[in-house]
Amino acid sequence: MAKKHTFDYDLIVIGSGAGGSAAATIAAREGKKVAIVESDAFGGDSPNWSDIPTKALLHAANLYDEAIHGAKFGLRSATLGYNYPSIRAWKDLAVKRTGAGGNRNYYESQGINTFSGAAHFLSPNEISVNRQHLSANYFLVATGSQWDIPEIPGLDKIKYLTPKTILEAIKPPKSLLIISGGDAGIEIAQLMATFGTKVYIVEKAERLLPHYDSEVGQTIEHILAEQKGVTALTHSRVVSVEKDGLAKRVIISRAGTDKSVRVDEVLIASGRIPNVDLGLENAGVKYTPAGIDVNEYLQTNVKHIFAAGEVLGRDIYTHTALMESQVAANNIFHRTKIVPDYTATPAIIFTNPGIAEVGLSEDDCLKRDLPINKAIAPLNIIARSNTSDFRDGFVKIITDKKGIILGASIVAPSAAEIIHELALAVKHNLTAANVASTPHAFLSWSEAVRVAASKLS
Repeated sequence: MAKKHTFDYDLIVIGSGAGGSAAATIAAREGKKVAIVESDAFGGDSPNWSDIPTKALLHAANLYDEAIHGAKFGLRSATLGYNYPSIRAWKDLAVKRTGAGGNRNYYESQGINTFSGAAHFLSPNEISVNRQHLSANYFLVATGSQWDIPEIPGLDKIKYLTPKTILEAIKPPKSLLIISGGDAGIEIAQLMATFGTKVYIVEKAERLLPHYDSEVGQTIEHILAEQKGVTALTHSRVVSVEKDGLAKRVIISRAGTDKSVRVDEVLIASGRIPNVDLGLENAGVKYTPAGIDVNEYLQTNVKHIFAAGEVLGRDIYTHTALMESQVAANNIFHRTKIVPDYTATPAIIFTNPGIAEVGLSEDDCLKRDLPINKAIAPLNIIARSNTSDFRDGFVKIITDKKGIILGASIVAPSAAEIIHELALAVKHNLTAANVASTPHAFLSWSEAVRVAASKLS
């Protein structure tokens, strides 16, 4: 037992984002001596460069978009303009208000020692940060991930953007080519197109959002094209990039034919890679470039070192990383171990209309040979679509043959809010009949959930 007291800390958390912050705070409140190490801005990705700033900008974009299309409601708004530096200032205010970005003082106020710099394992119980050596009884690695830059000829010769760096753009570019039609690519496509940018999306798969239900990608591609003039180049890949004056020329291969597109800017949003470069081999921790290996309790092969969040190599959401951080804190300090429950974790994209999914998609069910029933309720069959003059979108529900809800997809205004009753249904094995028999308020978008469920009950 005496050996425990030879270490500087009970717990050192490496990374102050969602995967690390909850564990550090929980441990400190339980009276443990805790340190947190951050190589970049405190608070991590979500409040500084992704969720919070992106959603603040999207909120402004949606307001602008609704206003300039207000003539059909009798609003004289056709001459409405915007000031992008002021919109950026709003984004910065939203980040500041949220309080989680650059929040080093918060950890200090909780009695947590903070260190700014890159952590590097020297041994299983010791790390270095800026030449300072720190030791601990336990470690939680929550270093997150970064944008993966693909090997495309010529890319290293141009200045390209990522979803992180475009947030600091002085103004929206006149034209933008986005590599990848995933979550971040779709949000940025709509954001920039709303402010007048001509946007191209290059996606290797046959549809945008290939990890979502097929109807989701098809619907959002139609909406982006019809309402925003976005060109989706699916079944395509970027062959090369080169400078063309002040612009960039991108060569795209599609169905065996090369096509050239000239744009002001190129944005890379084609996936993320875990940040595993921290000397894990010196601690004996098993990992690959694809992530750190953990067991069901988020414990590595070295029993006192745990890991959580995107460093595990999974494409997860901030709410999932927070849950894993809480689970890790429990499993480090408590004898009764718990397992993270990923059931019914919603996937959300904050476009307009919003996109939300929970549970299994139809593709997931096909891969597992699960016999299913499915139903789609188009938004245009509920009264709210008339009062809001919005008809593109749907609610799709998938059940097993007994009627138990396995998954759902929504493309609709307020999709992020609507999805939670279906998340509850998935988590607690409710049937479509249970949902259909629950009163849904007239003139709410959620009436589409009742309609879809009633088709299956």
